[in-house]
Amino acid sequence: MKVKFWGVRGSIPTPIKPSQLQSRIAAIVQRIQPSDLISQESRDAFLAGIPPYLIETVGGNTTCIEIRLKDDSCIIIDAGSGIRELGINILKKRDKARKFHIFFTHFHWDHIMGLPFFDPAYIPGYELHFYSPVKHMEKALREQMEVPYFPVTMKTFAADLHFHTINDEIMNINGAEISWRRVKHPGGCFSYKISECGKDFIFSTDTELTERDFRRSPENTEFYEGTDLIVIDSQYTLGEAIEKYDWGHSSYSLAVDFASEWKIPKVVLFHHEPKYEDKKIYKILNSAKWYEKHIENSNLEIYLAKEELEFTL
Repeated sequence: MKVKFWGVRGSIPTPIKPSQLQSRIAAIVQRIQPSDLISQESRDAFLAGIPPYLIETVGGNTTCIEIRLKDDSCIIIDAGSGIRELGINILKKRDKARKFHIFFTHFHWDHIMGLPFFDPAYIPGYELHFYSPVKHMEKALREQMEVPYFPVTMKTFAADLHFHTINDEIMNINGAEISWRRVKHPGGCFSYKISECGKDFIFSTDTELTERDFRRSPENTEFYEGTDLIVIDSQYTLGEAIEKYDWGHSSYSLAVDFASEWKIPKVVLFHHEPKYEDKKIYKILNSAKWYEKHIENSNLEIYLAKEELEFTL
């Protein structure tokens, strides 16, 4: 199983501004010493020492995750603005996949806004299978492409469309088991667990963790225990999480506590606050790592969700 990130921001797309780019270039130039330019080796060493928040970006697109199964079947979770880049990549590399299984955590705009820009949807021969436990899924997706919100409707899609309301707790797609559960978020939201070849991956965005999620109940144990990788909402600092109680998001410290409690070895901080620049987001990563070191018997690998980041399980 391979997991790739195409959109990691929360709430609204957040492209980098020209002034921010100029500021980064200036900061890099100011760090250069004559000795850094003597040879290719010294130049490489200089570049390797630049803080990541200056030389890369987590990305500005909203939620979209690609999961490739052992047979290269494609599962997509959410159709935020990141799904546009995914669609471009699929066509550019002449992907053999013609069928896409798209699961929705919920239907807030930042999680569906990219669907009208998913290029394979407009090409005959492709199949789009949409999944959600929510019965009004098709209505929600179609209405965002109706007047006055969008110039063309879903009737312009040339791909075959299939809408599946998930009723069973566990379903199977090409040998992989997909299970789901409700999480706390205004209007409702679902996390998904994908299991294949003895590896378990959980995607839990837009999740306000509560005491209930830490309980050793049979339901929690079955869903969380033994997971290899979790991508989890960590939009806020602890202070913001307290201030914005009931907004449906978690702090990075609570996300670390949760992964540590359930002994999930790899945790990816996700759904980044749109008002934060990369420097602030990397500071949150460092704070999360510092916090984890002070948790007894914890041994987590903590990552920052970034566009184009990949994991292989």
